[in-house]
Amino acid sequence: MIDKRKFYINGDWVDPVNKNDCNVIDPSTEEPYVTISLGSADDTNKAVEAAKNSFLTWKNTSKEERIELLEKLLKIYRNRSEEMTNAISKELGAPLDWASSAQMGSGESHIEDFIKRLKEFEFESNFDENSDNYIVYEPIGVCGLITPWNWPINQIALKVIPAFATGCTMILKPSEMAPLSGLLFAEMIHEAGFPAGVFNLVNGDGAGVGSQISGHPDIDMVSFTGSTRAGKLISKNAADTIKRVCLELGGKGGNIIFADAYPNAVRDGVRNIMSNAGQSCDAPTRMLVEKSIYEKAIQEAADEANKIGVDLPSKSGDHIGPVINKSQYDKIQSLIQSGIDEGATLVAGGTGRPSNFEKGYYVKPTVFTNVKNEMRIAKEEIFGPVLSIIPFDSEEEAISITNDTPYGLGNFLQTDDKERARRVSKQLRAGVVQINGNAPDSGTPFGGYNQSGNGREGGTWGLHEYLEVKAISGWK
Repeated sequence: MIDKRKFYINGDWVDPVNKNDCNVIDPSTEEPYVTISLGSADDTNKAVEAAKNSFLTWKNTSKEERIELLEKLLKIYRNRSEEMTNAISKELGAPLDWASSAQMGSGESHIEDFIKRLKEFEFESNFDENSDNYIVYEPIGVCGLITPWNWPINQIALKVIPAFATGCTMILKPSEMAPLSGLLFAEMIHEAGFPAGVFNLVNGDGAGVGSQISGHPDIDMVSFTGSTRAGKLISKNAADTIKRVCLELGGKGGNIIFADAYPNAVRDGVRNIMSNAGQSCDAPTRMLVEKSIYEKAIQEAADEANKIGVDLPSKSGDHIGPVINKSQYDKIQSLIQSGIDEGATLVAGGTGRPSNFEKGYYVKPTVFTNVKNEMRIAKEEIFGPVLSIIPFDSEEEAISITNDTPYGLGNFLQTDDKERARRVSKQLRAGVVQINGNAPDSGTPFGGYNQSGNGREGGTWGLHEYLEVKAISGWK
C-alpha cells in the first residue's frame, strides 16, 4: 500500500491535524492501492492562512519572475513525464498510451500555452489615447481550486498555472479518487522553487474540504470542475462570502452528422465518445444522423463499437480501461438498463462486464439506436462508453434536438457544406463547437452555457478568470 497521507502546506509536506485515512481503490482490480488523508477544517485553515500570507508578496512579483518559475516547472514536468503517465494510468485506469498522449500531454500543452499567453499579456494600459483613465489587471487573491478525477492533470494545469501567472495564491483539492497526479504535481512545484505558501494542497472529499474551501471567508475565488449537482452546492455555499465562482460542469453533447459528412464521420464519432472510457464532460454522447443515411450509420456505429477493445490499463495499445469506481459503474449499468426498458434498440454492448473480466469496473462499449430525446440515456450525463443515435429530417430539427438539454458544453457537426457548418454552429447553444473533427487549438477558451457552468478556461480567457479589473481616473 502506498502511503500518501501528507499534505503540502506552506512549502512543506506536513501531517494532517486529525487522522482520517482513506483507501483509494484501483479501478482495474477493485483493490485498495494507496492511502491518503481526508483533511479537516484545521488543515484547510492552515493552507488558507499560508496562501493569504504569501499573497502579500507574491502579488507584487514581476511577470518575468513568474515566467522564469513556470519555465522551470515545464522543464521538470517534461523530465518527469513518465512518472505522471504512470500515476494517471494507475489512479484513473487509463491505458498507458492514452495516459501518456492525451492525459499527461494535456498538462504539458497547457503549461506551454499559458507561458506564451503570459508573455503577451499586458497587466496595465491606458484606457484609450484620449482619456486620462488607466486600466490595471490585478490578481483576485487567494483561490480555492477543486479538480475532478476524469482529466486530473488537465484540469489541475488549467487552474493552477493561470493562478500562478496572474499573481494569485491557492489551495488545491484534487479528487480523492485520483490523488496521485496532484501530489506528484505538488512535488514538481516544490522542485521548481515557488515561494512557500503560494501553492498548497489538501486532500479531502467534497463534503469536507470542498465545502470548507467554497465557504471560506478568506478565499476570494473558487474554481470547480465536476458535476452540475456539486456545482450548484458550491455556488450556494459560496454565496454568503460573495466570492467569484467559476464552474466547468457536466455535458450532454450532440454530434450532428449530415448526409454529406466525410466517410468516417460515424466511426470517428463512436471513437470520440468511447475514449477515456466515456468519462469526458464534452463527449458527444448523442449522435444525430440524417435519416437518409441512418441505417448505414447504425451498421457502422455497431461495427466500430464492437472493434473497441476493453483491457488492462497496464497494457499498451488502442483499447479502453475501466471506469473510475463502483458507484460510477453501477450508475452506467442502471442507465444502460433504462435504455433497454424505455424501448431503445441495443446494437452493441449492453449490461455487465466484458466476458474477459470477472472483476474491475469495466463497461462494454454500448450503442443504442431509435433513441428519443426524452429517454434517460439521451437526457442524463452517463459518463461512460454509451452512445445514443437519434434520427433527424432537417437542419432545423437537428438544431432543436441538440439544444433540447439543460447542458451546453461541447457540440460537434459533420458536413461538407461550409456555409451550413458555419450557420448551424452559430445556432448551437454550447461553449465549444467542433466542425468535421477539427479540435480546438491550444489556448482557445473552454467552458459551457446553461447548466454546463460559467466562465472559460484556457489561454487569455483563463488568465482573466483570476484577475480583477481596476479603473483609475486622473492618471495623466
